[in-house]
Amino acid sequence: MGNNSFFQFKQFTINQSDCAMKVGTDGVLLGSWTEIKSANYILDIGTGTGLIALMLAQKSSAQINAIEINELAGKQAAENFATSPWNKRVQVHICSFQDFFISSTEKYDLIVSNPPYFSESLKNPSESRCLARHNDELSQQDLLIGVQQLLRKTGRFCVIFPVKEGNNFIDLAEKNNLFCTKKTNVYSNFNTSIKRLLIEFSPTPSDVPLINNLVIETGERHSYTEQYKTLTKDCYLNF
Repeated sequence: MGNNSFFQFKQFTINQSDCAMKVGTDGVLLGSWTEIKSANYILDIGTGTGLIALMLAQKSSAQINAIEINELAGKQAAENFATSPWNKRVQVHICSFQDFFISSTEKYDLIVSNPPYFSESLKNPSESRCLARHNDELSQQDLLIGVQQLLRKTGRFCVIFPVKEGNNFIDLAEKNNLFCTKKTNVYSNFNTSIKRLLIEFSPTPSDVPLINNLVIETGERHSYTEQYKTLTKDCYLNF
């Protein structure tokens, strides 16, 4: 999706020349799918280009902190925030999530993350891209420990994962007292198996988690379903 040096959305621009992980469907899905509700303080873990943080800033009046361990990506995210209409409300912290949650005293209404998820696959030769895709620097357990510490009792935690990793993450989250309250199964088109899971967690268990489906394309390349257009129309120029 985003191999160019910049990506233009309706209300902001993402420059990404210094970021290992470019603008992609996962980030757009998570930013579009995540509900703001009454969130006043939001945390984006592993912000990369800053895309998700800016998408959430666009549809809220919340104060948003974004964490990025890679210095080049963090500086580029800061530039993207500075040139956005919400530059007074969005701030990047260039550090590991572990260092951040150990020192933070803030509690958040909403935490989002498009987390690293490969733990056993072949490592990418690019160190920065490897950091973004592999969980060596941020294990799922560390992520959950930090979220559990920083999330308000009434707060929500939203993530996107491939199917296998997502189901494993749901089980691990429950052991850390974070419970799945909503899950959307994402299909590339009507003829494919589930590609991604969008998952919302809460410290309070839900009697019956809300489960639904989202299909991105009709079956032809770049022919998008009305469902996907409706979800992403506030950010995409073409919808």
